[in-house]
Amino acid sequence: MTRQPLVARLAEDLLGSSVVATAPVAGGDICTATKLRLSDGTTALMKTLSHAPEAFFETEAAGLRWIADAGGVGVPEVLAVDAECLILRWVESGRNSIESAAAFGRALATTHAAGAAAYGAEADGFIGRLPLPNRATPTWAEFYAVRRVLPYLKLARDRGAVTDADAAAVEAVVGRLPALLPEEPPARLHGDLWNGNVLWGQDGQVWVIDPAAYGGHREVDLAMLSLFGLPHLPRVLDAYDEATPLADGWEDRLGLHQLFPLLVHACLFGGGYGTRAAETAARYT
Repeated sequence: MTRQPLVARLAEDLLGSSVVATAPVAGGDICTATKLRLSDGTTALMKTLSHAPEAFFETEAAGLRWIADAGGVGVPEVLAVDAECLILRWVESGRNSIESAAAFGRALATTHAAGAAAYGAEADGFIGRLPLPNRATPTWAEFYAVRRVLPYLKLARDRGAVTDADAAAVEAVVGRLPALLPEEPPARLHGDLWNGNVLWGQDGQVWVIDPAAYGGHREVDLAMLSLFGLPHLPRVLDAYDEATPLADGWEDRLGLHQLFPLLVHACLFGGGYGTRAAETAARYT
């Protein structure tokens, strides 16, 4: 590790500790990540983003702390945050295992069971670079329709990532959501729980990062894990269901809760995600 003076100086101002060395960290398509070694022996991860949206890093830090307060799934400790960056305690990567997967499933159930005050959050957030509307609504079906599916369907259409025909297929299922989605008390969601935001620690613990946290239906996190895959996912889901049984038919509803991430991906990456969202929606009409 060498030492990048500008990065080190920013970290030192926030942490009150000298930075001995820095090193770039690969991965991530939004922020620049840097590994820090501090004079007190601490290893940390620093995330920076030029011209970050207002409250971008503060929102992420608040989400991490909210998840940590549940006492379930592990999250890296927030060491410092300001408008320019976020500094987290470093998590050393290890190998995945069946045992860790089962423990992760149980821990995720605990996190969800900690609950939330409402469907939504006190403030809007971010999903990737995109704004994430979080104003509360009385029911999950309404929240999922007007805060998750429809805003990103409109944005995807505006960006030419969804055809009129594909948009019509998604809109057709939106009106059926009250009949298709069972109501449950709001769960404490990670909100962006795909494989890239799950770390298998060297200590055998599974950690989560980069949340888009809010109160919602717990099947959302499970649907995203299922959409993009995860090592030993069947064991994660079995352990979750053993700890906190899921409502009947949850597996059949995964596609409904995958509409949101598919549309977000259509907004961000285009490609075939809009068509995939339409094909998924058509299964429920």
